[in-house]
Amino acid sequence: MNIGDKIPEVLGIDAEGREWKASDFAGRKLIIYFYPKDNTPGCTAQACSLAEGYGRLQAAGYALLGVSRDSAASHTRFAQKFNLPFPLIADVDRTLLEAFGVWREKKNYGKVTMGTVRTTFIIDEQGRVAHIIDKVNTKAHAQQILDLQ
Repeated sequence: MNIGDKIPEVLGIDAEGREWKASDFAGRKLIIYFYPKDNTPGCTAQACSLAEGYGRLQAAGYALLGVSRDSAASHTRFAQKFNLPFPLIADVDRTLLEAFGVWREKKNYGKVTMGTVRTTFIIDEQGRVAHIIDKVNTKAHAQQILDLQ
């Protein structure tokens, strides 16, 4: 997915079983953030930053979705544990991860594996990618997004 690309209509199903679509956000700005795994230090810091800044993000006109390969049950526990006020999509089959191009080879301690590359996409009111953040500041991610305005 590149700047200017239209996002897919079907975005996935969240932990509560609700299906989210791009058309649900027509006329609104949307943040879709992809992260590797629930309850890991970096992913927790990122989610908590977004939760703490959620009111400011909403005031700036943004809706927010988180996406990882974790199960709906894992997302439910993660969201409850950290009081996350936004939906988390359980992309267990990697459909959205692959559509956005964030399921890629990663090197970790010299070992090459496939995995989710932490990336945030800012979608405009027409459903097109306006910004891509691939160098995510996990501890101040909400402010990093707000600074794009």
